[in-house]
Amino acid sequence: MSRISIFQDSESPKYQFTGRSLTLGCAKLENEVITDFKVEIPLSTFNRHGLIAGATGTGKTKTIQVIAEQLSQNGVPCLLMDIKGDMSGIAVPGTTSTKLEERMKSLGFEWNPRGFPVEFLSLSNEKGVKLRATLTEFGPVLFSKILHLNDTQSGVVSLIFKYCDDHKYPLLDLKDFKKTIQYLTNEGKKEIESEYGRIDASSTATILRKIIEIEQQGAELFFGEPSFDPDDLMRVDQQGRGYLNIIRLTDIQDRPKLFSTFMLGLLAEIYASFPEEGDLELPKLVIFIDEAHLVFKESSRVLLDQIESIIKLIRSKGVGIFFCTQSPVDIPRPVLSQLGLKIQHALRAFTAQDRKDIKQVAENYPLSEFYKTDELLTQLGLGEAIVTALNEKGVPTPLVHTLLRAPESRMDILTDRELKQLTEFSLLANKYNMDLDSESAYELLTRKLQSAELSGKNSTAEPQPSILEKTLNSTIGKTAMRTAAVVLTRSLLGALGLTGSTRKKKGGLF
Repeated sequence: MSRISIFQDSESPKYQFTGRSLTLGCAKLENEVITDFKVEIPLSTFNRHGLIAGATGTGKTKTIQVIAEQLSQNGVPCLLMDIKGDMSGIAVPGTTSTKLEERMKSLGFEWNPRGFPVEFLSLSNEKGVKLRATLTEFGPVLFSKILHLNDTQSGVVSLIFKYCDDHKYPLLDLKDFKKTIQYLTNEGKKEIESEYGRIDASSTATILRKIIEIEQQGAELFFGEPSFDPDDLMRVDQQGRGYLNIIRLTDIQDRPKLFSTFMLGLLAEIYASFPEEGDLELPKLVIFIDEAHLVFKESSRVLLDQIESIIKLIRSKGVGIFFCTQSPVDIPRPVLSQLGLKIQHALRAFTAQDRKDIKQVAENYPLSEFYKTDELLTQLGLGEAIVTALNEKGVPTPLVHTLLRAPESRMDILTDRELKQLTEFSLLANKYNMDLDSESAYELLTRKLQSAELSGKNSTAEPQPSILEKTLNSTIGKTAMRTAAVVLTRSLLGALGLTGSTRKKKGGLF
């Protein structure tokens, strides 16, 4: 029996499942495609998260496209982070080519060009539905972690949130928070100290500097109203296909804090709002994070712990998260250990450090008697990957060199005209693309300060004399008053029979 037959007989049954699954491609061994060995992934395990890794230009984005298409076809909505701007073509049918036909023929698959329901979202001024969240929804703990604050500074943030909550000052955006800090360190200092205790001035100064830092990365566009409802990611079209929600992030590659802020906030909101589901036949939502190293690039230890906790817990909500990056070493080990499905494209060894990294990457995959993983990683061709997943019982499947199938949607971007047409007909755009500026902490505290200033002016100003007082105090008025007094006195004396003066009589008693 040939080695290929032994491989097929021993490994192929481990990729056959009773429930619904999607097909990545066919297995390869010794440069031969085994069409009878289809590499399938059970949909019930997609809430166990995954990794798609490989060097630039090895086909990672197309792999995401293949998986997202089949999830949509099975009624599973997805959220895709499009950092490079090359996922929009999934909305329209693909076009054939010689290479595409050759690949599908070698796999023995049919190819049916089709587009999929897409909703474009944006964190900035890109075309699409605007994504926003309020500071209140973030809460003091998560907001402090995003700002990388120490325990003392985090305590100040919690105190400010508590003060605003007790006094009905809504915290919607960053200007609300800054206004509150300025008020409590100046005019409201006595008020906050009497109710909650003293606030350290150095802590508030640090917090303000941290807020300015994330503002410079565009965070003021993200914090505010109307707040995005995660339930709107769960839509399906009239044909029962899940919507592919694509966040266009081409203009925030150099703003990792905004990206990580958004990701952490969204995951926290999904975890808080979605009900517990346990293990489902189909995931409720699958999230693909392209260029995932941006999430962890400037993350503190505390922030990484928060991400790790959410990833562990969110699977119980029926949500799967897939990280897409150039190398698994970009992902922190505690997070990497939570990723059940691993699709590894080719890696390139140009330096001694590259070779060390490849050996380390190879150790993340199951041992195989059919492949030398570290050597295979540098020999994979375009659209090829090594794959290991979880079966329906949660047991890792064996490592398989896989020739991946081609996407059925366009493997290119939309034109500006096509993108404009899709965004103009969006049902969510009318709901979220309005600018709301509800009365919040900024307006309420500004009004309070204005009222206090006006009241202070009135209490310290000298009272203005009336017209009567002005008249009486004038020279004419004083003369008239004296004349009136003399006349009145004489009249009274006359009434009493007295004269107004005494004179000596001529003569006398003698």
